[in-house]
Amino acid sequence: MTIYIGINGLGRIGKSVLRAIFEIEKYSEQIEVVAVNGSLSAKQHAHSIKYDSIHGKFNGNVGFSDSENWISINGRKFSLYRERSPENIPWNVDVVLECTGAFNKRVEAIRHNAERIVVSAPVSDADVTIVHGVNNNMLKKEHKVISAGSCTTNCLAPIVQVLHSNLGIRSGFMTTVHAYTNDQNILDGNHKDPRRARACGLSIVPTTTGAAKTISYIIPELKGKLDGTAIRVPVSNVSMVDFKFTTDKKVTAKEINRMFRNSENYVLSICEEPLVSIDFVHNPYSAIVDLAGTYVTGDICRVAAWYDNEWAFSLRMLDIVLLCYNGV
Repeated sequence: MTIYIGINGLGRIGKSVLRAIFEIEKYSEQIEVVAVNGSLSAKQHAHSIKYDSIHGKFNGNVGFSDSENWISINGRKFSLYRERSPENIPWNVDVVLECTGAFNKRVEAIRHNAERIVVSAPVSDADVTIVHGVNNNMLKKEHKVISAGSCTTNCLAPIVQVLHSNLGIRSGFMTTVHAYTNDQNILDGNHKDPRRARACGLSIVPTTTGAAKTISYIIPELKGKLDGTAIRVPVSNVSMVDFKFTTDKKVTAKEINRMFRNSENYVLSICEEPLVSIDFVHNPYSAIVDLAGTYVTGDICRVAAWYDNEWAFSLRMLDIVLLCYNGV
């Protein structure tokens, strides 16, 4: 069946979602974009879709009409709206991918007129939070507002699942060493977080993340056992999760790495080469465990994993769309 979707917001995630649909066959065969809602003209959005400083030039044809408000990709045309209020967007779709970051409560997301809304952020009162590849079985037909968690949650959850199922996690603390995002300032400016107000390219910026606590929505038995923080660093994309934890069982670093080797799948991979962050741009995996970064000292264990915080998360959002109609 064809799944008809709309995308609200054509920022870093919304644009990645849109490009992925046309770059990857399993999405283009099953998903049809009916409309997008953005803030720019069709000409401006078309240019932004075609050229990206991080992910490169789009390998396809992009067309547009400012007078008729449409964009086309590889000959497939879809409408462009510029509405501030979700209820004013005439979607006529099965699923809206809410990628603005502005409607992160259920009462806000539900304003979209669609059968389902998949939100690109944690939503504390969502009907369900799905980290694809970890808790797919929790999605039910009656769920309307679905949170995809965050890029960091999608990296952490597969790691935690492997460790907890094999060892039993007693407690854990995550630090995400995270690329800067549009929620920071290029030069010092205004922001409710005084650290994010500072120039993102000039400093290491300690800040907050809810990624570790969100794990309790995905693996309920870990509620209250995990916490975390974030350090924003001067790179434009690709981040790393540094996860330290204690377990119910004694274990060595070699044994931990063997667990990850035996658990590779479409969201979890391993890296055995001495790579750096730029080597993982456009990587489709939610988590790539850097096996050289696994340590055990006394009762404390440590693992590290890379993730493209834009691209991989966008693919998982689309995987949730497919799950809604092919797997529930």
